[in-house]
Amino acid sequence: MLALTRRKGEALVINNNIELTILDIKGDQVKVGISAPREIPVYRKEVYLQIQEENKAVVNADGLEALKKLL
Repeated sequence: MLALTRRKGEALVINNNIELTILDIKGDQVKVGISAPREIPVYRKEVYLQIQEENKAVVNADGLEALKKLL
C-alpha cells in the first residue's frame, strides 16, 4: 500500500484518468472527490464487498441448479 499525505485542495492522479481530490478535513473525517470516466465504477469498500458476496451467492445458487439439471 502506498501512503501519501495530502492537504485540503490537493489531489492525486491514478492511471492518467482518475483524480482524487481532498475536498475537506473535519476532525477524523476526510471528504474526497473522485473524477473518473463513467465506465469505471467507484464504490465505497463496504458496498463493493456486499456486491461481491451477492454475486458469489448467485453464482453458487445457479451452479447448484445447473448440476441438478445435469443429474
